[in-house]
Amino acid sequence: MSNTFGKLFTLTSFGESHGEAVGGVIDGMPAGIEVDMDFIQHELDRRKPGQSRITTDRKESDRVQLLSGVFEGKTTGCPIGFIVNNENQHSQDYENMRNLFRPSHADYTYYQKYGIRDHRGGGRTSARITIARCVGGAFAKLALRQLGISIQAYTSQVGDIALDKDYRKYDLSLAEQNIVRCPDPQKAKQMEELISSVKASGDTVGGIITCVIKGCPAGLGEPEFGKFHALLGSAMLSINAVKGFEYGEGFDCVRTKGSEQNDIFVNNNDSADNDADNKKKINIQTLTNHSGGIQGGLSNGQDIYMRVAFKPVATLLMEQQTVDVEGNPTTLKARGRHDPCVLPRAVPIVEAMAAMVTLDQFLMNKTAKL
Repeated sequence: MSNTFGKLFTLTSFGESHGEAVGGVIDGMPAGIEVDMDFIQHELDRRKPGQSRITTDRKESDRVQLLSGVFEGKTTGCPIGFIVNNENQHSQDYENMRNLFRPSHADYTYYQKYGIRDHRGGGRTSARITIARCVGGAFAKLALRQLGISIQAYTSQVGDIALDKDYRKYDLSLAEQNIVRCPDPQKAKQMEELISSVKASGDTVGGIITCVIKGCPAGLGEPEFGKFHALLGSAMLSINAVKGFEYGEGFDCVRTKGSEQNDIFVNNNDSADNDADNKKKINIQTLTNHSGGIQGGLSNGQDIYMRVAFKPVATLLMEQQTVDVEGNPTTLKARGRHDPCVLPRAVPIVEAMAAMVTLDQFLMNKTAKL
């Protein structure tokens, strides 16, 4: 069904928030890639709950166990099975929601589709399922690392506190030095204070994550229905709580004319440079990058940058009106441990999805040429 992502590099995930475990199977991973378990665990640690005072209080170690596909520290080319045990479920916190539909959650839609739902933490609809994405993304990053392709995401807006949209104005390496994952220390502090204030009131707040892919070669993506930006958009919109996606200048491009928006091509190599056969080298780039590294649905070799909008978390620790499964009006006050803002923990998830799309398209591109 829809539990598998990708075409050549694929991830199939399984599990529920309050089940025994979550996990997945990665297929199509190139053989011979060195597996850095510390790096893979670090990617999960960036996503795990309870990592700071502005995230959920749920405590999980999120230790990943590889079941197959790795031998003597390298990938074998066979399917990679993995599992992460759930250790700290408080299912009783959700008992008062058994027969209610939580506002803006998937309770009602899942009930209508399947006639049954797991009310404990949202079951399969829980953001905890993104564990599998982070593992898949970590393996994809290990492969992309050998190709010189890097992916960096960061929190660029929380509520009305926003960074400039030009990612080049920031040292993106600073993003991991604060709990909000924002590369501007002053803005990060303001964002942290806003999230803390919202959490204290029982409310939630949304924001935007910016992601940049560097080192991507030209030509990745497929014509018509497999455009690179469409695949990235589909991947990002499949993440819990995502409400919007744009790449390049996105909606802002409508404010400019074509003469201002076009990215002019130039050859960045000196005319005197020649290769071994005395042929003139070419290094075609663009003077600007309004297109966001993608033209005609294919990567053009420039940085690919995108913005992903996340809504405020739907679970509020305050009373709300709703109905029960019989349609009777009632009230709900959620209990349990919930994020007041998903942005800090969603940064590695955005990176993971970008990594899997990029590796999948790199492998697809290799099959397009003889």
